[in-house]
Amino acid sequence: MTSRRPDSTRSIRSAPPVLVVLAFAGSLLFILPLIGLMAEAPWSEIPSLMSSEIVVDALILSLITSIAAAVLSLLFGLPIAWILARVDVPGKSMIRSMVTLPMVLPPVVGGIALLFAIGRRGLLGQPLEEATGIVLPFSIWGVIIANTFVAMPFLVVSIEGALDGLDERIEHAAASMGATPLTVFRRITLPLIAPSIRAGVVLAWARALGEFGATITFAGNLQGRTQTLPLAAFIALESDRGAAITISLMLVMISLMVLVSLRGRWWTRS
Repeated sequence: MTSRRPDSTRSIRSAPPVLVVLAFAGSLLFILPLIGLMAEAPWSEIPSLMSSEIVVDALILSLITSIAAAVLSLLFGLPIAWILARVDVPGKSMIRSMVTLPMVLPPVVGGIALLFAIGRRGLLGQPLEEATGIVLPFSIWGVIIANTFVAMPFLVVSIEGALDGLDERIEHAAASMGATPLTVFRRITLPLIAPSIRAGVVLAWARALGEFGATITFAGNLQGRTQTLPLAAFIALESDRGAAITISLMLVMISLMVLVSLRGRWWTRS
């Protein structure tokens, strides 16, 4: 009789001491800032700070703009991901690079680029204003566009990866039985990649909620109009540390909840 091999040998391995020390030291880089934030938090004042005008305005605006950015990311990002995964188009690598560029591009640079593209004197912004009177910078739509610019790549990457790993024989079988391409996409492809779509939407929403650089550069920092939670925290840090810490804690909790909800998508629990 052969003995059954364990599924994993990690449990019987001992880590070299130097790796343990380095891992612990590296973990402090992430743990200490959170400890410092909680240590300085005015816990007794948090309820009143959360109901202050600046926090409420920023929270409402952040929710509206981040949800809108997530919806736009899904509307445009899903077709982009499908094209990148399934269609052989010239220059696909360049297209993929351009779509995912905001993931590594400094957000301030993205805001400047948006300003010169669709700002009041931008390449498309000036004709748009002359034709329709619509001005995107320093408006809620400016916030939404800036948020979508930095958030959509996360959704595209998530969905394209799911499409690449999908067994296309299932789709081919449905097509061979007379299903139209749209029917195959709607009835077969979408249900199979639904978990990745949900993960991508949540990631895009969380990224939009925490966006700072592109927003302040392209849309400004006007309370009640373009001032989101990260911008409000930055301004409050100069005059009201309690409000800045409260907003920061809110964003930390939201980020942690997003990571916990997606833990099965991005890493395997040991």
